Amino acid sequence: MGQKTHPYGFRLGIIKTWKSKWYEDKNYATWLHEDLSLKRMITKKHAHAGIADIRIERAANKAKVVIYTSRPGIIIGKRGAGVEQLKKELQGLTKNELFVDIQEIRKAETNAKLVAENIASQLERRVAFRRAMKKAVSTAMKFGVKGIRVNAAGRLGGVAIARREWYHEGRVPLHTLRADIDYGEVTAKTKAGTVGIKCWIFKGEIVPQRRRSGAARS
Repeated sequence: MGQKTHPYGFRLGIIKTWKSKWYEDKNYATWLHEDLSLKRMITKKHAHAGIADIRIERAANKAKVVIYTSRPGIIIGKRGAGVEQLKKELQGLTKNELFVDIQEIRKAETNAKLVAENIASQLERRVAFRRAMKKAVSTAMKFGVKGIRVNAAGRLGGVAIARREWYHEGRVPLHTLRADIDYGEVTAKTKAGTVGIKCWIFKGEIVPQRRRSGAARS
């Protein structure tokens, strides 16, 4: 099962929480499609800003979009002009009052989505795939992660027959629910065709605290 399910969704409610925090009965479909359109616009507009994650929180008629990025300066712009422009564009997609929050990711080398994006961008620049993957693995281990696995599938090196190659270092326990596994996947658009990059990073174990039922026994 560890190879066939999403590492994040597999751990929801155990050590991971939902990326969209809101509840709605009547307007569920509307809000869901709003979330998707907001994420699509941000990702498309700032494709080179190193966006690792986008989280949305809603309460009544207000919505808050939290953008996690390794290059906050690109989104913020000169004197915050970039954020204001982005907020105006996003406001046109929703009727709710919108707030935008930018959070910086300090260690991009330990974020699975950003590692996969880095490898994909190198493949698009025709860097040797083995070199790009090995460098990403060694750099992540230097930054203190417990384990990393990188997978690439497609016409690697521009060859006629597509294949899959992967590099692994340290531990990546996909079956262990208490294991904090960060996962990211990106598609590299090379001249030979598309190459899928997947990355798993193991950051340690989180032991969920069990809630005590009833009063403590004396």
